[in-house]
Amino acid sequence: MAGPMQQAARLDDIPEDHGIRVTLSDTPILLVRQGDDVHAFSADCPHAGAPLEEGAVCNGRIVCPWHKGTFAIDDGRVIEPPALIGLKRYPVSVENGNVLVSSEAEEPPASFPSADTRMFAIIGAGAAGAAACTALREGGFLGRIALIGPESGEPYDRTALSKFVASGDMPPGEVPSLLPEGFATKRRIERIEAQVIKLDAADKRIDLPNELTLHYDAALICTGGTPKPMDVPGANLKRVHLLRSRDDAATLDASLRDAKKAVIVGASFIGLEVASSLKKRGLDVTVVAPGKIPLATQFGDELGLMFKRLHEKNGVEFRMESKVKALIGDDAVHAVELDGGETIPADVVIVGTGVRPATDFLQGIALAHDGGIEVDSAMRAAPGLYAAGDVAQFPLPRSDADLRIEHWRVAQQHARVAALNMAGGDEHYTGVPYFWTYHFGKRFEYLGHASEHDDVLIDGDLDSQAFIAYLIKDGKVAAIVACDREAPTAKLAEAMRATLTLDEARSVAGNQS
Repeated sequence: MAGPMQQAARLDDIPEDHGIRVTLSDTPILLVRQGDDVHAFSADCPHAGAPLEEGAVCNGRIVCPWHKGTFAIDDGRVIEPPALIGLKRYPVSVENGNVLVSSEAEEPPASFPSADTRMFAIIGAGAAGAAACTALREGGFLGRIALIGPESGEPYDRTALSKFVASGDMPPGEVPSLLPEGFATKRRIERIEAQVIKLDAADKRIDLPNELTLHYDAALICTGGTPKPMDVPGANLKRVHLLRSRDDAATLDASLRDAKKAVIVGASFIGLEVASSLKKRGLDVTVVAPGKIPLATQFGDELGLMFKRLHEKNGVEFRMESKVKALIGDDAVHAVELDGGETIPADVVIVGTGVRPATDFLQGIALAHDGGIEVDSAMRAAPGLYAAGDVAQFPLPRSDADLRIEHWRVAQQHARVAALNMAGGDEHYTGVPYFWTYHFGKRFEYLGHASEHDDVLIDGDLDSQAFIAYLIKDGKVAAIVACDREAPTAKLAEAMRATLTLDEARSVAGNQS
């Protein structure tokens, strides 16, 4: 039964393009309007606590300002991650233009065990695996779910490793879980902490250690990527690190406690995030990479140089157009030798030279040339077999390309589509890829995907990191890079479900410059 109704707002005070926050009995509540109807939800995003009133309301969706998760305006359910659970709902009524709301949330409907004897296997206990588990139960599947992966515990927020653990802001053991506390137990998710030895797609069989075999009715492969180690002398020295797992982060954290000089191999998103983190920790940092300009392949020269200047302003040194010839040390690394003859002192080396799809265990299906799994827009690779995330080569909406995108949220988007189809739905991936990266306190957002572009148009100021940059291909906006423009990008995240011209995109963004 709802609690007492309280005056929360006037209907005329609630805009239709974003929500407003009110507090009733110390409870923060988001009010959103659809014509003369008002809905009331929990005010903060359940993923990372973003204030939802700073996002957008469009296309019948509430869009989170920080990570572009979306919720249905009519009932608060999740439409797209990274949030994996919906918003709490509060009873609301409108009387004579007054919006009345109860501060006691509605109880969600209870679920009960069923006679469903099917077994669904989720192979990969990361972001996509977590998204799949929640979506399966949301989609009405009440049978057995096995979540399989070698790391211990429940899925966790891997993005924190390079952004916050490497900086010392977050201990490795405090990286947040992706699932609500007790979710796996309450929703009967069977966690199997093991490395899959073989999956036979023809027999629908999974082989695990200790001669354990599982037979599945449907399976989702979301095993992510395996880091590419360096193939140079000294690569096996101590204090040479990959950063892919929480255990990797803990090992790196221990090495950093008495380190003064770090070398990062690779000027990727992860490499530069780690560079930012280690500077915050007080280390001297040098980035070594073969390209001429960091991130130029993804964003073009102008934006790549902006990232380089931001890092240099904060003390990071670059050795671009360089490769590592050898890592030098007796037991632990103490220097990095470059192919041009320079030797850089190093107490620790972090290798960020990319990953390859973790698909070596698969049998019964043909893999793409790079080891990825070819899927259709339903994320289906074969009858009863689906793939999501780094391993999935999928048809990119609004393009003619089939490609893999190694973005954390894309993996979750894929997984929801796959899981809902496993549960009997007819879903197709039509989303807008989204990625965010964090450097020296600045959050940069990347919407869409541009394998190549003809031009870059910038509204705002690059060097103050307050801008929207439009990457143009054939007269259309292929992707957007932005900083300090979270409300406009929340609107663009929805608008880019259609093909936009530059003028149309600028109109959605409000022409901020």
